[in-house]
Amino acid sequence: MSQPSGAVDRLLVDESGRRPRADARRNLERLVEAARIAVAEVGVGVSAHAIAHRAGVGVGTFYRRVPSLQVLLETVLDEILDEIANVADRAAEDPDPWHGFRVFAAAYVRLRAESCGVSDALGGACGDALAQRLADLREHIRRLVERAQAAGAMRADIVWQDVPFLLAAAATGERTLGIQASDQQWERNLRIILDGLRPTRLPEASPAS
Repeated sequence: MSQPSGAVDRLLVDESGRRPRADARRNLERLVEAARIAVAEVGVGVSAHAIAHRAGVGVGTFYRRVPSLQVLLETVLDEILDEIANVADRAAEDPDPWHGFRVFAAAYVRLRAESCGVSDALGGACGDALAQRLADLREHIRRLVERAQAAGAMRADIVWQDVPFLLAAAATGERTLGIQASDQQWERNLRIILDGLRPTRLPEASPAS
């Protein structure tokens, strides 16, 4: 994850055009970092009070530094989704289409597994606020899938729309049927899914006995 400076700069809007005070920027930096952590742990339902408490500031400071809780959460999530889009851009330039897809898939599933808020956002919990980000991400996945298929590295009997569901399934919950998932359960899930996406080949005929 990158440092929250991008989100801070987007939120530091001073209509007078004056440079914000150093303490104002420090408070906003703390709020943005606290929001990233809280969104990851709790999801988009986190409260302003919880973020302010985590940042070590009062709720009054929270609302002086950010326009609203919704704007803060959307800005933080937009920045995180921009980071995964950058991974997709680099993956599309990988000379090995399958390797590029695997790198993207691992980053995408890790993010879903480690951030409740990202999973919420990818599921549409933020409504239209991040609609363009989600549309861009769909296009990234389509291009990566079709590029891998064109290279013969991914089975051709799936459509790209299958892949987001498969990757979402890899980001498992903490428990199922009373079984506790390991910290790296998502990696095991992803390896199985990636194996299933490879082209199928008929086994070689066994020599006659």
